[in-house]
Amino acid sequence: MFEHIYILPILLFSVVIHELAHGWMALKLGDPTAKMMGRLTLNPIPHIDPVGSILVPLFSIIVAGQVFIAWAKPVPVNPMNFSNYKRDNILVSIVGPSSNFVMAFICTILFILTAIIAQFIQSPGSVVQDGVEFFLKMFAGGITLNVVLGVFNMIPIPPLDGSHVVASLLPDELSEKYQSIGFFGIFIIILLLRWQPFYFLFSSIIGALTTPFRILINLFIG
Repeated sequence: MFEHIYILPILLFSVVIHELAHGWMALKLGDPTAKMMGRLTLNPIPHIDPVGSILVPLFSIIVAGQVFIAWAKPVPVNPMNFSNYKRDNILVSIVGPSSNFVMAFICTILFILTAIIAQFIQSPGSVVQDGVEFFLKMFAGGITLNVVLGVFNMIPIPPLDGSHVVASLLPDELSEKYQSIGFFGIFIIILLLRWQPFYFLFSSIIGALTTPFRILINLFIG
């Protein structure tokens, strides 16, 4: 378990940024609910979901050696404050996954900078080198992790962000029935991820979207 602990700090920060992005966009579109409830903050405590932010990631690391799924507390959003319900709901929904791709890019830049610094460290086994290696693992893991989070959240099944986009494009009556799936959609998603064709498609998309970040790393450090 402990050799994979490096992923937890970047995981926590990434899910916080994801929810913060939702709240920030909602505020820009006229809904101050998240701000009034103290959720527009980088302080992780208001965002932490004991199950999704701690127990599930830890269980995944113990059982499988990697994190498959994680989430923070959803930020409160009141669509009644939007001037254009459907458009604004889509914008609020897609900004969360988009923030994960931005985080993947930031992790790429930080990995490159840390790798460059590592070339000047001439003290094998030192605390400094151990620290640098920890950050290299964390930023490398953060690239894939954030791409996974971004793609996963855009799966168009409730309660994921992709479902809000689809619901906003459907006629009102059909949208209500679609959203009524609610949290039970998680079980559908788990079953889909265990279905080989869907898992292959999911993995292929992640591989394709991770490639540009790997290319960028190779351009700078080979």
